[in-house]
Amino acid sequence: MPFYSQGPPDSCRYNIRGCLDRVNLKGEAVKTEDITDDTISFGLQKEPQMNGEIQAVIDIAAERSGYNVILDFTFVDIITSSSLTKLLKLRQTVMASGKRLVLCGMHPFTRSAFEVTGLNGVFDLAADKQAALEVVNSGCLAGT
Repeated sequence: MPFYSQGPPDSCRYNIRGCLDRVNLKGEAVKTEDITDDTISFGLQKEPQMNGEIQAVIDIAAERSGYNVILDFTFVDIITSSSLTKLLKLRQTVMASGKRLVLCGMHPFTRSAFEVTGLNGVFDLAADKQAALEVVNSGCLAGT
């Protein structure tokens, strides 16, 4: 995806059918992937970039409701309280449209932050993207 030092021009903000191109607060492209017609996956980077990426996903979810969202934490090793707060806001935004937010690919240290805070009972968690997609399609909870 392109890198925009000052953000993309308005005409480049979205490419809806191939991928959703959006930049975080530092102008870095947020990695997205269309998995199905109603599910989009976002690969997150490490902190502090992750915070801006989650905000970009919130913006996308608010502007284009009707998508399940899968967040891939494969490259995330720690998570800040600010990012946890933004994840709660993202969950609220996605659920308001009747869709699901599933978090996947967490390292044990990151997952322990969710367990210590009790958020593992709030968010749907899955081992990987394929398991997350199964959670979205089955409607069952993936908290384990």
